[in-house]
Amino acid sequence: MAKISVEIPDELLADLDDHVGDDGKFVNRSDAIRASVRKTLDLLDEIDARHDRLESDE
Repeated sequence: MAKISVEIPDELLADLDDHVGDDGKFVNRSDAIRASVRKTLDLLDEIDARHDRLESDE
């Protein structure tokens, strides 16, 4: 798995941390960020599909 580095504003990181840990939805920050990226890409695919912008595999 590739590793990347990103800069995140402190306010966004604090909000992210509210969802991470024993009482949160995610085990760690990496898990939360991966889930967010997947969700965002899925939403973009749905938007592209509605506008006939997806490439076909044919």
